[in-house]
Amino acid sequence: MVNPCLDCGACCAFFRASFYWAESDLATEGGVPAELTEKLNDFRMVMKGSNGPAPRCIALMGIIGKKVHCSIYEKRASVCRDFQPAWLNGEPNERCNKARAHWGLPALTPEVWNQPDNFPKAA
Repeated sequence: MVNPCLDCGACCAFFRASFYWAESDLATEGGVPAELTEKLNDFRMVMKGSNGPAPRCIALMGIIGKKVHCSIYEKRASVCRDFQPAWLNGEPNERCNKARAHWGLPALTPEVWNQPDNFPKAA
């Protein structure tokens, strides 16, 4: 299955990524690397780059709308883990499509999740 998120990245460059501080590696082994975060308040941290008028998470690598990946995917915060792209589980997500529209990308449709994988498999 094609994962359109690997060609997108719009949510990582549109929304603030804030989370409870204990999700960081300051409190949780293998947590979000604290050096990639900033203090938001006494209880929350935010990914660097995502808390301003032109957000882009510091962990987002690549070109939005072309090819992207999260450099800390296995250690990403719950706010990122919980964000569902539109139609992944058969339900729309207006926030996903709002971020995509901001970057000039079309809204996701249910059909995008049924396309065959066009990427070669690793040996």
